[in-house]
This record gives sequence, C-alpha cells and structure tokens, in this order.
Amino acid sequence: MAKITFDGIEVEVADGTTILQAARKIGGSVVPPAMCYYTPLKGSGGKCRVCLVKVTQGSAKDPRPMPKLVASCITPVQDGMVVENTTNEDVLNARKGIVEMLLINHPLDCPICDQAGECNLQDLSYEHGVSATRYEEERRTFNKVDLGPYIQLHMTRCILCYRCVYTADQIAGNRVHGVLGRGDAAEIGTYIENIVDQEMSGNVIDVCPVGALTDKTWRFKNRVWFTKPMDAHRDCPTCSGKVTLWNRGDQVLRVTARKDEYSEVEEFICNTCRFEKKEMSDWTIEGPRHINRASVISANHYELPVVNVPIVPNLPASTKKNLPQH
Repeated sequence: MAKITFDGIEVEVADGTTILQAARKIGGSVVPPAMCYYTPLKGSGGKCRVCLVKVTQGSAKDPRPMPKLVASCITPVQDGMVVENTTNEDVLNARKGIVEMLLINHPLDCPICDQAGECNLQDLSYEHGVSATRYEEERRTFNKVDLGPYIQLHMTRCILCYRCVYTADQIAGNRVHGVLGRGDAAEIGTYIENIVDQEMSGNVIDVCPVGALTDKTWRFKNRVWFTKPMDAHRDCPTCSGKVTLWNRGDQVLRVTARKDEYSEVEEFICNTCRFEKKEMSDWTIEGPRHINRASVISANHYELPVVNVPIVPNLPASTKKNLPQH
C-alpha cells in the first residue's frame, strides 16, 4: 500500500494505482478531468493531457519534485508522494491551454449536437475555457461519414482520444477503423470504406467524450435534458441486458449503457439492445436513473421524494430522499 497526499488530502491506495485513480478514491472537485482515459479499456490514457498534475514530492525516499507536470492517468503513485491539482496555478494554466488547443478545430455545433448536455468537452470548456479564441488559421473540416447502418462519424468534432479504437479492439473485436495520417492530418477512418457492424460496435458511441460518433437512430430526435432516463433490463444472450432508457412520455428515444459519475460505462451492451429494442414492452423497468455526474440532466429533478418508504416496496435508492425541514 502507498500513502499519497492529493490537494492536502491523504489517501491510501494499492501499489501500482495511478494518481488519477487515487484522486477518484477521494472524489469530489479535486479529481482531475480526463478526456481519453477510460478505466475498462487497457492502454487508454496519456493522449489528451487534460489530467496533468504537479508532483511536488516524488516519494518519501526521494522527496525531489518532478520537474514537469505529469499525466495523472498513467503515472503510478509512490509512497509519500505529494500531488497538487486544483491548488496549483501552473496546473490550472496548463489545463486552460490544453482546452484551448482541443477547441482549435472544434466547431461550434453545441446548439445542434446530440451530445450537448452530456458532453465532457462542454463541461471542460465551461470550467477551464475562455470566451474567445486566439486561433486565426483555417480550421480542419471533414464530411460526415456513415460507418454502417447505426453510426455516423463527425470527424470535425473528434479530439483523437482513441477511445473508440480501443473499444473496437477490446470489446467489439474485428476492428476495421483506426487513426489514419499523422500530426494535424490524423483522422479516424476505415481507409477502405468498411462498415462498422460488429455486435458490440455501438459501444464506441458511449465511450466518445464528444459528439464525433453519433447514434443514427437518435439523431435530432430530442434534447437529452427533455428526456427521462430509466434503468431497465432484459434477458439478453449477448450482453448483460442492463441499460438506461431515455424516454419522452412512453416513447423510448434511445438506449445506452449505464455510466458512472465519471461517464464511464459500467457494463457494455450489444447492438440488439441498443438499436433494436425501442419499445417499453421489451424491457423490465427498474426505476429512474439517478445521474451522478455533472450534467444538465441531473438538474431535471424528476425523481419525486417518497415520504413513506415502507409503504412502497422495492424503490430505487435514488428516489429515497430526505425532505427539507421547515
């Protein structure tokens, strides 16, 4: 075990744990943001540099500080390490610069983007971005590409986090897309027009932190904050069958995997559950999905508090709330 101090808070974690995972054990606002790291995907991390932190003491044995900011998602902890994130001015300034760079080629599509309201880049730019850009050069533009019957690629919005590539490699299998080109010419593509149609390929939509990979069955149907997410499940021979339904009235507008407070998928789901089961009768409804992560969805407050919990059995935990005392 290793003890580290993160923003003045001491936490003990297992050896080999990354700084980011140690911060997540603490939780709250001290956790560095991450646009490319994804816990279930091996090899992810170290691409976007958003999670940079300052190590002011390397370890108890070697107290010298690390000379540069380090990526917390791929840097393992050492016993006695002291790390600064929100308390370090250099870290915050570096993060602002990184956000500005990520937005250099990113279009102002938020008013029409399906990811709006649950977009990690939107949250990041709100916290660390600036209202104007210094960039005056011509921006990269790409045509929209259909990657099969269910997925559309908006390369103009892509930040090259590689999550979809790792997902296709490790979850879907038989990957046919990847990163083509180098430097500012790099892009996600299939080289020769291939269809991304593996049974688990729809998960690339869930792992994408921006609106680059979109669900064609959900495109422009509704705004996410007007829908009501519900936990549901079905007996599925391919996946766990545990999903989140996004409803408007009795209509199922889209189906996604369940995500945790860091927008990471808890259990990956198959394309049959995601794209073909769009009726309420296809699912066993468990109750409202409580959105823990920072999002406009969590501001809906559609989960009504239940006063007499014993009278109504089998309630989801998110509906059991303490009413304010007057």
